[in-house]
Amino acid sequence: MSEPVKIKLSIFGEFREFIARGNVIDLAVGVIIGAAFNDIVKSLVDNVVMPPVGLLLAGLDFSQMKLVLKAADPVKKAAEVAVQYGLFFNTLLRFIIVAWVVFLLVKGVNAIRRRDAASPPKAPPAPTPQELLLIEIRDLLQEGRPAPAKAGPAKAAPARATPTRRPAKK
Repeated sequence: MSEPVKIKLSIFGEFREFIARGNVIDLAVGVIIGAAFNDIVKSLVDNVVMPPVGLLLAGLDFSQMKLVLKAADPVKKAAEVAVQYGLFFNTLLRFIIVAWVVFLLVKGVNAIRRRDAASPPKAPPAPTPQELLLIEIRDLLQEGRPAPAKAGPAKAAPARATPTRRPAKK
């Protein structure tokens, strides 16, 4: 295989390995969910929060609030030059809502972490009888003493057939 093809394959392999890592995929999912969340918050601000606020302020529509610096000129086909502070206010309110939701999420996660840290760790389960016997045998072997014989009916070891030796030929 020629050298440029090997380089392309190794770069593609590294890229595939990079993409397949869990944290990159988690990041992509977070970005997609964040974009969808942005649309929800935008709709909440523009369609639910701002109309009542505008109604309370004598029917103001914040999205139309602006400071015109230069009016549009239809003869020259020049667009209006304006500072749209109403749109900025909507965006600022949207940011505050997102920041509040993120704050509540972080606060919830921190409360769970504090609760888990405050609870005493669970005691390990008591060892089984087999484990106790193995611990006793280990301790005896460390001391250099033989393990005690277990009380109860002893099982006979299976009989072994011993090979017979023939006398060697001289």
